[in-house]
Amino acid sequence: MRVSHLPQQRGPHLSWTESGWEADYIELQNQYGVKHRNIATAQLRQVQAAGRDRTFPNSYYTETARVGSSVKLSKVRQFFTRNGLLAQAHPNYEYRPGQLEMALAVESALAERRHLIVEAGTGTGKTLAYLVPVILSGKRVVVSTGTKNLQEQLFFKDLPFLQTFFEEPLAVCYMKGRANYLCRQKVYDAEREPILNGTEEIGEFRIIREWEPTTETGDRVELTDLPESSAVWSKLDARKELCSGQMCKQFDRCFLTAMHRRAAESDIIIVNHHLFFADLAVRDDAYGSGILPNYAAVLFDEAHEIEDVAGQYFGMSVSNLQFQELAKDAAGIARRKQFATGDLDRALIYLGDRAEELFRLFPGDGRQGFRDHEGFLERHGDSYRELLIAVDLVTAQLELAPRAIEETIPLLRRAALLRQAVEFWMEGRDRTFVYWIERRGRGTYLQATPIDVSQTLTERLIDRVDTVILTSATLTVDGDFHFTQSRLGLNDARTLSVESLFDYGNQALLYIPQHLPEPRSAGFTVLATTEIEAILEASRGRAFVLFTSYSQMRQVYEQLAERLPFPALLQGTAPRNVILDRFRNTPNSVLFATSSFWQGVDVQGDQLSCVIIDRLPFAVPSDPVVAARVDAIRENGGNPFYEYQVPQAALALKQGFGRLIRSQSDRGVLVLLDNRITKLRYGQVFFDSLPPYRFTTDLQDVKNFFDV
Repeated sequence: MRVSHLPQQRGPHLSWTESGWEADYIELQNQYGVKHRNIATAQLRQVQAAGRDRTFPNSYYTETARVGSSVKLSKVRQFFTRNGLLAQAHPNYEYRPGQLEMALAVESALAERRHLIVEAGTGTGKTLAYLVPVILSGKRVVVSTGTKNLQEQLFFKDLPFLQTFFEEPLAVCYMKGRANYLCRQKVYDAEREPILNGTEEIGEFRIIREWEPTTETGDRVELTDLPESSAVWSKLDARKELCSGQMCKQFDRCFLTAMHRRAAESDIIIVNHHLFFADLAVRDDAYGSGILPNYAAVLFDEAHEIEDVAGQYFGMSVSNLQFQELAKDAAGIARRKQFATGDLDRALIYLGDRAEELFRLFPGDGRQGFRDHEGFLERHGDSYRELLIAVDLVTAQLELAPRAIEETIPLLRRAALLRQAVEFWMEGRDRTFVYWIERRGRGTYLQATPIDVSQTLTERLIDRVDTVILTSATLTVDGDFHFTQSRLGLNDARTLSVESLFDYGNQALLYIPQHLPEPRSAGFTVLATTEIEAILEASRGRAFVLFTSYSQMRQVYEQLAERLPFPALLQGTAPRNVILDRFRNTPNSVLFATSSFWQGVDVQGDQLSCVIIDRLPFAVPSDPVVAARVDAIRENGGNPFYEYQVPQAALALKQGFGRLIRSQSDRGVLVLLDNRITKLRYGQVFFDSLPPYRFTTDLQDVKNFFDV
């Protein structure tokens, strides 16, 4: 019997049989499997209601789910009908045709090994609409989410609820990145080796040490008493930089090993996009090893994020800090494990010096593109070659270390990957990548990002996996999926758009003031600040004020914070989750934030009654990745503004507006301070991409809305 990895909830199971219907029941149970005998029971009830001759109305069949030439009854329909299993379990369950339509589409895609894209508006119940057919499919499915919070909601709330409908335990697990888990060997080493600094770190270590023997998962989320910024955790987590894998003495007891075992035993694996693409990126890598077991299907929730995330993991990044950290880690481990030598110490110092010398040669601050590889190598080729020699010297010294194979394996792997990365970037030969430089603090980062991820996604995922399903509330532009399909290589995927149940015409008002100048003009910020103040007075606070730049956010906040009669919160003054909790728990508060609060934020009720957006969220055209993608479209004869920049901005705007109306009882005003949307031709694309809000250009309408 499979052991469920879910938190257990008790609930009613349907084990009904009716005398005289045993043959029908057995036949249906064979069709659906013993694991889903409650579905067979519910289906039998429909048979009984329809009559002994098994005559069913057409609505009992999916449109496309066929086995051979025979039409197959939909399993998911039993959950989502007006009197289905969900309605029986929850007296307040509301039948939503769009939810059933999405569930049937997911069921069909899984059964027929087809790809599918579903835009499901807020309030359609999309989570259950995909989880039920995933469970019933009998396949191993990876469900990838945009955030850890959604991961935990699926694992700790939604799937335990669905477990109550099944007699057999669901085999489910969820996986997070290595930095979320404790390394047992590091804990044991820390008891003998001097890695802690000061009484604060000693106290934090004591918390972790006492927890280590009691935890089954090693997941940091269990340590509620440990500060979020704990320096000790970063010294003890399971990141791969110092992981020796199967050579480790604690490999069999390792929390990561246990996580991988749970995944291998599971039918449903809950991950986040970063972990999924980290796994996908290393599957064909000579130095990598897969994180996830093989799977038949993958479903991306919050799928609008995956182009950017995939670009990070299909790309490359190397920095001077990585070389410094390698030298520091190697020196520390060599001393603690007693294989330090004078030659190794000198090689590590030489490595650090050569890395700093090379990375100092790159120009500028911030983030900028780089195309002058040949010229740079002509001028500074000696510095580049000396860094490669330094890496080779360290590698040779580590290979000579006696009786330290376990400790040197991860160091040798890091050295090889760093050498490979710096060679790839410095040579700059792959023209499908955009090469760019970013300076952050002491770090200089050499980055390479695919200009177009669609080909890589097609080769590594879409052509290799039977079913890829994307869902989000923001996947169409002007009612069309073409932009999403082309950017992600899913041109042959089925598509479905499911409308939200919300009455946007009555629940929301869209206000665009006409008297403000163009956002790029010198006087915009002053006049926009005055307008924001008037709007917040009408809304009595209770607002997000969202900006496309940090500087604009800080400038407006500094002008308004003291003038507003409401509590003013500023992004960056506390961790994101703390800021959100303060907003939720502080009446009439106003949060000034940037695009990171445009998505994945759920604040229901009157506490959030207004969302103000400063300008249309076009990507910065000078950004090297954006510029490279624009150039690529232009070189292929396309129009990058209408084919890339406008669709991307329209989807971003939909995300920002999606923060406001989260339930059927929510009411609120959406404000866009950028009136180009009403004056320029491309503005119609934005209007046609947004839900059907009531629209006004008069501030008095905003005041009247809030006075109701």
